[in-house]
Amino acid sequence: MNETSVDKKKRFSIGNTAALLITTALIGQLLGFLRTKLVNANFPLTGPHSTDTYFAAFVIPDFFFFTLAAGALGVAFMPVLSDRIHKYGRRAGWELAASLMNFLVVIMAIVGVVIIVFAKPLILLVAPGLADHPEQLHDATTLMRFLAFNPLLFTISGVLTSVQQTLGRFFFFAIAPLFYNLAIIISIFVFKDNIGIVGLGIGAMIGAILQLIVVSLGVFKLNYHWRPKIMWGNKEFNTVLRNLPPRAIDQGMDQINNVVETHIASNLVSGSISNFNNAYVLSMAPTMLIGQAISTAAFPKLNARLSQGRPDLFRRDFLMVLRAMIWIAAPLVVIGYFGRGYLARMIYAQGNPEVAIIFGFLAVAIFFRIMYTIMSRWFYAQKDTRTPLYISLFTIGLNVVLAFTLARPSMYGVAGLALAQSIVTTVEVTIMAIVMVIRDHRLFDATFWSGVWRIVSVTGFTVVTTFIMISFFPLGAEDRGFFVLGGKLLLVTAVAMSVHVALSALFGLDEVKPVFRRIRQFALKTINIGD
Repeated sequence: MNETSVDKKKRFSIGNTAALLITTALIGQLLGFLRTKLVNANFPLTGPHSTDTYFAAFVIPDFFFFTLAAGALGVAFMPVLSDRIHKYGRRAGWELAASLMNFLVVIMAIVGVVIIVFAKPLILLVAPGLADHPEQLHDATTLMRFLAFNPLLFTISGVLTSVQQTLGRFFFFAIAPLFYNLAIIISIFVFKDNIGIVGLGIGAMIGAILQLIVVSLGVFKLNYHWRPKIMWGNKEFNTVLRNLPPRAIDQGMDQINNVVETHIASNLVSGSISNFNNAYVLSMAPTMLIGQAISTAAFPKLNARLSQGRPDLFRRDFLMVLRAMIWIAAPLVVIGYFGRGYLARMIYAQGNPEVAIIFGFLAVAIFFRIMYTIMSRWFYAQKDTRTPLYISLFTIGLNVVLAFTLARPSMYGVAGLALAQSIVTTVEVTIMAIVMVIRDHRLFDATFWSGVWRIVSVTGFTVVTTFIMISFFPLGAEDRGFFVLGGKLLLVTAVAMSVHVALSALFGLDEVKPVFRRIRQFALKTINIGD
């Protein structure tokens, strides 16, 4: 086979890839949930060595990674890599990947040194409230220094996984993050009785190394070759560099928003940083399971459609994926909203009403974040990283203003941060949709809106069903433990999703057809095995 073509036998369909990514993302989210739950159970919410230090320590390393590297590792890099492989073959693709990796490694190594040297002032910038608590400030500073070179390790992993995704290979990309969470979970038990919460920084560092090792296994059969040089004069490399700043600034604005929210929370009552981050962790699960998994699976195919010169198929595939995400996201947001008390008590053994309140305010943000993951890729597939940036500049600025206004103690307190996010994500996706229609008048046609209206109608019945189920199985004052709480929530979810699927079939929604096809295939295989 010509090296410029991808082995179709090895390439997953969007459906199969999404199934793999959703499955591993589900496992990853469960591990992330367990990690946060164990942190809450083994370290105090307030006082010396509290969990506020743990959450604050990750803000700056995440800021540098998402700002300087993450934008290039996917949307700014993969479309260019896809074109280069399509035109010149894999060897040329490897040269481009190695150049980008070398360039980013130099930058992230410098960043790591900066974090180690200036850890204390960086912590005070993020969480000035810790200045009044010397033990917490010391723990947060030490934790951040352990995390200093994680952005470098994640950057190398990101370049390697981008190469694999471009060629339709997702397995090692999907399972690698699991090792990161596992390492942190193990570190909780290893260090909780000796060096305490700062040991989680060691676990995170080891986890990043393990993640890179697993990711590296995925390039062995691709004949990937690293070269110690940067192709400054290469056209495609310069294209990536031009696309990187808008995407980096876009990502950076999101991370600045995270810094601002942590800054505001640190000046509220003790424990606000932890409460907001716990609710945020819960709210991001649907985005990772549905938004990131499906849009990541679809992105290489969207890139390929444009590389093939088929904008009609690009439009068709995009709308198919967008509708599927709306259909899946709607009931999950409904169930999450009504079941927020269960979730808050599951992540905190003794329950935490503040987390449930914050999560409730994040419900709208959850839905629109999921939509954003695929809608932003509509622009990125066309190598347009500037439009999402301009939209983000406006919406992030709006979010900062709303956060400072709504999070005042006289208003909503820390829950105001969540309310601000829901308002801003709604505005952001609305503006993005308007721009998309201006550029492609045929994009959101009557067929699309008809399908969306039927999804909304079905979701109305899902709301009623979920409310009734929660009324039949309310959260009891004595309900404790994963199996009791999880059992009730699982029952509510099963009934609500069954109604959603059944009524979707009754309303003739195309999105439900793959579900019944999979069930039929499973049933037939089961029967054949029995014979």
